[in-house]
Amino acid sequence: MENSSPLLQCGFIGLGSQGAPMARRMIDAGFPTTLWARREESYAPYRDSAARFAPNAESLGRSCDHIGLCVVNDNDVREIAGRLLPVMKTDAVLAIHSTIHPDTARAVAQQGVAYNVRVLDAPVSGGEPAAKAGKLTVMVGGDTDTLELARRVFESFAALIVRVGDVGAGQLVKLINNSLLVANMGLADAALAAGSNLGLEKDSLVQLLQASSGRSFALDVRARMDSPAGFRHGGALLRKDLSLLQTVLGPDDPAARCISDAAERFLQAATQDV
Repeated sequence: MENSSPLLQCGFIGLGSQGAPMARRMIDAGFPTTLWARREESYAPYRDSAARFAPNAESLGRSCDHIGLCVVNDNDVREIAGRLLPVMKTDAVLAIHSTIHPDTARAVAQQGVAYNVRVLDAPVSGGEPAAKAGKLTVMVGGDTDTLELARRVFESFAALIVRVGDVGAGQLVKLINNSLLVANMGLADAALAAGSNLGLEKDSLVQLLQASSGRSFALDVRARMDSPAGFRHGGALLRKDLSLLQTVLGPDDPAARCISDAAERFLQAATQDV
């Protein structure tokens, strides 16, 4: 398998809000790409493309040199990886783009060794807009040689690809990133509440903050919401990621407590009905 080959056979599983545009970028970059999804309607956006559709995960696994996996949680990763690894080609690459516990990524990589499959821990940041624009960030845990095999595929949807260590390290960086985001969302929510309590006009406050030293991506996101309840789905996912970081660090870790304290008020408001 040559990293420079334009005929690298790719697969993708996990056609959600972030995975779907990632798969589309791979297809549009010219990689022969096979998709598999549990729901037939997930294929609708690709009917006008060169994508192929597998009848099951195992069929996709047999045909591909590189597979991207962007499912929701640890159980999904374990299930799909357990179906793929036994049938994948020798030295094929399985790139885990989901946000999961680092130990889950390490366990899948260890299973990969038994089947002579290369596994990369490769969560992404940037969300749907960055995925559509090909501007995602990929935080890679895994060996350098495997990253080089996967790099051209990653470049179809990413602007920044950084190896941060062995398998599991990518997940650690992603958990810190997402936990910092939700902590900053909590601080931004409190700042807007402070402005309201002081009788300040919201739009003017946001405009000035975003042009000043208090600016942040989280403030921009929070300012577009009428209330934290508008972030219900994202809040549930970020609560999961914050919980994973707390598990990794331990409940008494001062850094975990600081991040959690900043995030909790916003998360409670965002996820109260979840």
